[in-house]
Amino acid sequence: MNIIGTNIRLLRQRNGWSQGEVARLLKISIPAFSKIETGVTDINISRLDQISKLFEVSSLEIISRGENKSQLGSFVEISMLKDKLALKEQEIIKLQKKIIDLYEEIRRK
Repeated sequence: MNIIGTNIRLLRQRNGWSQGEVARLLKISIPAFSKIETGVTDINISRLDQISKLFEVSSLEIISRGENKSQLGSFVEISMLKDKLALKEQEIIKLQKKIIDLYEEIRRK
């Protein structure tokens, strides 16, 4: 397996996606995507750009060698944590609004 395929597989797994899900999002067949991951098929620049946009990483991060894998993993983890944090912040705002509404309701009684 080549470094590009390995990095793409790592990104896919970190997102919890199957090969089928990624293939569907890229509008290619599952075997075609599998060949990309395993290095059987080389990808062109436009496909690399499409994949980097899908995973929200730079093309450079996908083609980077081993020492950058930890950075790639960290970037993916940070992105996932940011998304989770944003959801939790939305939940907190909703709960704060409920508390304010309840407080106002109690004051009116």
